[in-house]
Amino acid sequence: MQKRIFFVSVLVLMNLGLSSAQTPNKPSSVQLYKQLKKLNFLGSVLYVAAHPDDENTRLISYMANEQLAQTAYLSITRGDGGQNLIGPELRELLGVIRTQELIEARKIDGGSQYFTRANDFGYSKNPTETLQIWNKDEVMHDLVLAIRKFQPDIIINRFDARTPGSTHGHHTASALLSEEAFELSSQSTVYPNQLKTYKPWQAKRLYFNTSWWFYGSREKFQKADKSNLYRLQTGVYYAPEGKSNQEIAALSRSKHQSQGFGTAGERGEDSEYLEFLKGSPVSQNQPLFDGIDTSWNRVKDGKKIGDLITETLKQYDFTNPAKSLSNLVKIYQLIQQIEDVHWKTIKTNEIKSLIAGCAGLYLEGIADVAETTANSRIKIQVEATNRSEIPIVLTAIKMKPDSPFVFQPQALVTNIPYKSTLNCSIPDSIGITQPYWLEHTYTDGMYQVNDSKLIGLPEKLRSILLTFELTLFDTSISFERIVHYQYTDDVKGEMHVPLDIVPAVSVSVADEVILFSSTKPKKVHVKVRAGKNDVQGEVKLDLPTHWQCQPESIPFQLQNKQEELTVEFTITPSETIEKTSLTAFALVDGVKYNQSQRIIQYPHIDKQLVLKPASSTLVRLDLKSASKKIGYLMGAGDEVPTGLQQMGYAVTLLHPHLISADYLKPFDVIITGIRAYNTIQALTSKQSYLLDFVKNGKTLIVQYNTLDELTTPNFSPYPLKLSRDRVTEEKAEVRILAPKHPLLNYPNKISSSDFVNWKQEIGLYFPSEWDSAFTPLLSANDTGESPKNGLLLHAKYGSGNYIYTGLSFFRELPEGVPGAYRLLANLISID
Repeated sequence: MQKRIFFVSVLVLMNLGLSSAQTPNKPSSVQLYKQLKKLNFLGSVLYVAAHPDDENTRLISYMANEQLAQTAYLSITRGDGGQNLIGPELRELLGVIRTQELIEARKIDGGSQYFTRANDFGYSKNPTETLQIWNKDEVMHDLVLAIRKFQPDIIINRFDARTPGSTHGHHTASALLSEEAFELSSQSTVYPNQLKTYKPWQAKRLYFNTSWWFYGSREKFQKADKSNLYRLQTGVYYAPEGKSNQEIAALSRSKHQSQGFGTAGERGEDSEYLEFLKGSPVSQNQPLFDGIDTSWNRVKDGKKIGDLITETLKQYDFTNPAKSLSNLVKIYQLIQQIEDVHWKTIKTNEIKSLIAGCAGLYLEGIADVAETTANSRIKIQVEATNRSEIPIVLTAIKMKPDSPFVFQPQALVTNIPYKSTLNCSIPDSIGITQPYWLEHTYTDGMYQVNDSKLIGLPEKLRSILLTFELTLFDTSISFERIVHYQYTDDVKGEMHVPLDIVPAVSVSVADEVILFSSTKPKKVHVKVRAGKNDVQGEVKLDLPTHWQCQPESIPFQLQNKQEELTVEFTITPSETIEKTSLTAFALVDGVKYNQSQRIIQYPHIDKQLVLKPASSTLVRLDLKSASKKIGYLMGAGDEVPTGLQQMGYAVTLLHPHLISADYLKPFDVIITGIRAYNTIQALTSKQSYLLDFVKNGKTLIVQYNTLDELTTPNFSPYPLKLSRDRVTEEKAEVRILAPKHPLLNYPNKISSSDFVNWKQEIGLYFPSEWDSAFTPLLSANDTGESPKNGLLLHAKYGSGNYIYTGLSFFRELPEGVPGAYRLLANLISID
């Protein structure tokens, strides 16, 4: 049993420590000294909240860097239901981005990262609704599992379980679940299968991390009685790093780029407040970890380890950290002898990192390709450099998965790189690179993860791993490194990307939604991409009954890896009004390949490869539209322009800084993308041109904006007050307020049925007050709430039309919701 526990624990920590280690780590002597101090602290804190960007990076940084505690953030979801300020990715693709942003944030503030399998299905107004959509038992399982894995001494909730309905339902649910898990994790009858690997665990105390936000204002918080709150002085200045705790936290927070949370660093005094909830309380004049032994005395036979670390700290030479290597190797030996598997695993990884850093060890494996396939061969250029004066011997290099090759031990001469090329076989059984939680079919509320060892991890290791076995001071120590691909960019210099395992062939349909407003055939383009050299086969489409395709198949031949070919089919739709789908696939030697390959690449995160079914939504609908030239002003990023093109419109993406009367003159309709007035600073000076465009007889359609940081208060020609009102229930009834209004009658007759099967929400941030010049057209509300009548507003301005809407077209069009297309066609068609 002990061996099994150790193996899984190592896997967990390797995933946490190596998951985004494509760029080789090169710590300074100051960083190594800090790591040595942390090696001497055996305490842990788990911070719990609902989404990426919910975490308090100031508190996480303080716990990790000042308290030196093992600090982790458990985000119940991956933030799949939010908006994206840097690109068009939404839903599961946004979750991939936000996962990587959390990983990058933790690299900066010193924490580690956990998740549950809960899917962020979008805004929820109360925890009851949230827990009806999530599988509460599975989320609780994952939360208890994280506690048993991480063994926190202290758990801190970001949100308050006592105030349901006052904030996002996911927020309150995270606190409710955490409070319950605090008790359940210590009970041996709860999730007993976990106890085959982990032991029951009882945290010492549970807190709520309150702040002025929960009191309504800073002024109210200043006046509030804080006698029951534990205050932490978190405005620490870390002189060796030259940064305050707040500055480190701001750098971490600023990794949440998809949410627009770039933050300026601050300096000076600062405080965080903890409200005690459960466990063993401490008074303000006691240390936060009072009653918890955070020294090496915590583990059997640990005292001598702590004493040796203390001695090493006193003798540490910032100009030559290698002088500590003899003691560090002895510490490594002692850690291998302790019985406590949990701390043995954590501290083994820490001491190995210290040894490598103090020796100036540079160990890496660089593949000759960025992508490869199963059952292939690649070359890996390995380098091992010892930049210390300490004798070190490289005794072996091993690859996971196993690829046998002969290796002769090599003495690593000081500052002389050892380099060699390994010819490696990639086994047929190797897994394709893919976010593990997207490998199987999932629901609106939960992801499915079949491999229990992966549950909770931010991501799984890339498939190809090298182990360097070294001997120093007569002690054998192994160091793991993920194989990556390296290239030199003329502007950015040395660049590292992961080595991905890809399918032999991937296929993708050019359009995720294909609209048919009649039985007239349409051309459908399918791209075939080779994952290896010399691939040939045929491409086919799986279509529903009564839909026809010509030709039935198209042969292809691709000679080179990464070569692409686009083929063209003609599809004739059914006469029946319906929403259905097609699937594209390639047949190669009798094997069916039906996955599309989506690459997500932004400068602030590692490249991500996501495989999705090679399918497209087919919508045969009754759609009439007028011929209009549309200019689209992209805001936070959405796929609405693609939907407009499917409707047959000519769409031009506008450049905000070029906006002028002449620039807008060719267009009949201007549409502003979601949150355009929050994100496009140029609208501060360009809004007058847009309003003149309307006054002169054209149409301006403004999609939703938030209340915060509007670039101009004059986004409307008449007074209009935004609110935080939402209708989050997909099945909420949408009522017609002005049945004879042209927007609801021409060229398509709009009824309540056009709002059936909307996805995630009806809309958000609706106006709550408006000038009498506006006509409200639609009304809806969530269960038990008052009607929201600001879903769609129309006003004449001059001889043109101004339309404001909070309806979530940006979600509905990519989902192929027929009614959304019909209504949008009416907004565009108005004269």
